[in-house]
Amino acid sequence: MRTILLTGKDGQVGWELQRTLAPLGKVIAFDRQALDLANADAIRAAIRAVHPDIIVNAAAYTAVDQAETASAVAMSVNGEAPGIMAEEARRSGAWLVHYSTDYVFDGTKGAAYDEGDVANPLNAYGRSKLAGEQAIQAVGGRYSIFRTSWVYGLRGKNFLRTILRLAQEKEELRIVDDQFGAPTWSRMIAEATSAVLARENQTQGLFHLTSSGATSWHGFSQAILELTREQRPRDPGLSAIPGSEYPLPAARPNNSRLSCELLAQQTAIRLPDWREALALCLAQ
Repeated sequence: MRTILLTGKDGQVGWELQRTLAPLGKVIAFDRQALDLANADAIRAAIRAVHPDIIVNAAAYTAVDQAETASAVAMSVNGEAPGIMAEEARRSGAWLVHYSTDYVFDGTKGAAYDEGDVANPLNAYGRSKLAGEQAIQAVGGRYSIFRTSWVYGLRGKNFLRTILRLAQEKEELRIVDDQFGAPTWSRMIAEATSAVLARENQTQGLFHLTSSGATSWHGFSQAILELTREQRPRDPGLSAIPGSEYPLPAARPNNSRLSCELLAQQTAIRLPDWREALALCLAQ
């Protein structure tokens, strides 16, 4: 039986991974308190104590706006820790799985980004995640990096839960309509990851992993409200605004669309359309 070390077990993707990884081996999962990814010695000690066959790093510093003033912490967790994991994985022959983000791109491309496009992050969070990718690639060994986008679920802090809360509290929602991407359910990320890990021929390298299709934050909000209408006594108003009318500390790319063709070609794994996935999530 394979031993799988999982970090970030209480996060959106990590919580789902505990279930989907279970059939593949013995899962030893760590939360933030049990394993501080800002502590290099702690990372090495945990990996050497577990002797994993697979390391799945679902932990990250994900506070995008706070990263602008806490860039050193974000870089330590997102940029340096993955490289340490890669070193330990290579030393022991383990397979490292790591998650990255659409925010490594600046959003100026007129089409979906593929894995070969040049990264140019607009914010500190994106720079830290790109550093993590590069650290893993520099070490080499056996690894799979999955860039995903607009992750949501029924747990944790995410856009879906924010809209459901605001729909109960506000008369009017003003949502950005000039930033585009693919909302991606955390459960489907976990299921796709486990499907890759279950393959005899290991899929290694850098891949994009998001739902099919694309929408704006406004379109995502509209779909959420439509699918949950029966759960509220009334619907709030919903207005579309440009990103310039909702300034945030961290700049966001206008185009976060990622092409997932490479992963589909190598594994036949293709996530469903974002609307279909959202409906399945809300039916839980």
